Amino acid sequence: MSAILDLQIACDSPNLPSAQDIQTWLDGVFTAQNVPENEITVRIVDAQESQALNLAYRGKDKPTNVLSFPFEAPVGMSLDLLGDLIVCASVVAAEATEQHKELQHHWAHMIVHGTLHLLGFDHIDDDEAQQMEDLEVAILKQFSIDDPYQDQ
Repeated sequence: MSAILDLQIACDSPNLPSAQDIQTWLDGVFTAQNVPENEITVRIVDAQESQALNLAYRGKDKPTNVLSFPFEAPVGMSLDLLGDLIVCASVVAAEATEQHKELQHHWAHMIVHGTLHLLGFDHIDDDEAQQMEDLEVAILKQFSIDDPYQDQ
């Protein structure tokens, strides 16, 4: 099971993960969830673009770490396209610092978290949140990344 990655870098930010790192994290989710080969766009953006999208689609006037936009094919059309992840580099970096996490580990968590959203997982109620967090922890463990929720 593997993802077909379309990586877009739309900001000038240091310490971004490599395309191979992102591919590895996506493949971890695809394998864990038995997802057939699908294309996924990961767009890494600045705070301005993240804030504009967050306002337009979620009504929140601030940048956010990751936004997920699942692809919904028109009736009768079949495309192997999972959707788009928009990740704000500066928010991810700031959160990693604030939460005392390795930057690369936080990037992995955001890619895994966003991809699970594309697959239909959510964290609106407590049961859904626990299920999603458990999946994230299990997937991240494959990459020797500690439970990102352990300090909460």
